[in-house]
Amino acid sequence: MAYTTALLFGQGEEKSLVDMIGNYFIGRQERSFVRRGSVESCDDISPHPNMDAGVEQEERLLQQDVTHHIERCLTEAKASVLHCEALLLPRQMTARVGRDVLSAATDEPCGLRGASIRVYVETKDGLKSLGNIRPDPDVTSTFELSLVLKADQAHGWPPLKHIFDGNKVMKLRPEYKLVKRKLYSSASPVIHQFN
Repeated sequence: MAYTTALLFGQGEEKSLVDMIGNYFIGRQERSFVRRGSVESCDDISPHPNMDAGVEQEERLLQQDVTHHIERCLTEAKASVLHCEALLLPRQMTARVGRDVLSAATDEPCGLRGASIRVYVETKDGLKSLGNIRPDPDVTSTFELSLVLKADQAHGWPPLKHIFDGNKVMKLRPEYKLVKRKLYSSASPVIHQFN
């Protein structure tokens, strides 16, 4: 299909629709100069190319915030829930978990802001709850993510465990899972396994 310039009102005036729209926007820009008083503060007609960068920056900050909250949950639960003095994590694990949490929130209406994140550690004694994270308490949660970290059960040699007092150190495995459940839907939870 080919497009041609349209003639307006058929009065012999060969002013195209494109010219008329261009004049409208130029006139609008000139009015914004007068209204606002400076060229720098005029309304920009073209969409901002940096708008996506602002959204990405906000998501990156939310990811860092969630990562810090996960680290805080682990630190606070060390003595109270996990009953250990040291908690060893694989390198960059919390950053990886934060990235995967953000990825799980991409298809949600409010994104990561609408999440309610529960943090658990799976030990030989069962599942232990470490805490709850709400990235934005002002937004009603639309989905729940359960982060299940796994304790390394095989560290230390059992006959010598009493010598090294294995209860003082807990090591987490690099594997974990995220269980995503939509709060206002009858859809069944989705489980993501990460290695």
